[in-house]
Amino acid sequence: MSGPTWAVAAIVVDDAGRVLLCRQGGGERRWALPGGRPRRPECPTAAVTAQVRRETGRRVEPVDLVGIYHLSGSPCGRPAPAGSPPGSPPDLPPGSPPDVVVHVFRAVDGRPAAEPPAGCALAWHRPDALPDDVTPVTRAAVADATAGRSGVLRDLRPEGTRTVPGTRQPEAPHVAPS
Repeated sequence: MSGPTWAVAAIVVDDAGRVLLCRQGGGERRWALPGGRPRRPECPTAAVTAQVRRETGRRVEPVDLVGIYHLSGSPCGRPAPAGSPPGSPPDLPPGSPPDVVVHVFRAVDGRPAAEPPAGCALAWHRPDALPDDVTPVTRAAVADATAGRSGVLRDLRPEGTRTVPGTRQPEAPHVAPS
């Protein structure tokens, strides 16, 4: 059993209040916030700066943590199988999506520093008119940032997975005290 995948992303907003989204792979993938998985251990703010520049060619400065988003086919709080050692992960059905933990930052846009890589489509979108095909983390983080929230902890399901009956629902964010 391996641990969750760690990723970083940034909410970059232009002067008109639009959010920068990117789509990799020529249109068959969903729109998402710019970012990605760090290739080596580094602090989250340095990782988001590097990942956004690699993906978009833009220099950004992280200024606030919007939240930490846990994307999993298994809700937090679901018990591990009977007889499992304390702290064991829940029993997941075969083919369940991997756990992903995403640190999402608000970032000040420093304007383009280089051309985005080939295969990465970039577009500005109004927060209240995001494309239908955005990732669950993108939709939740943009809503949280637009509402002015910081330090949010959210447990999200990938689209197309069911929430297990009797478990906590992800709709209500937990806002950590400041």
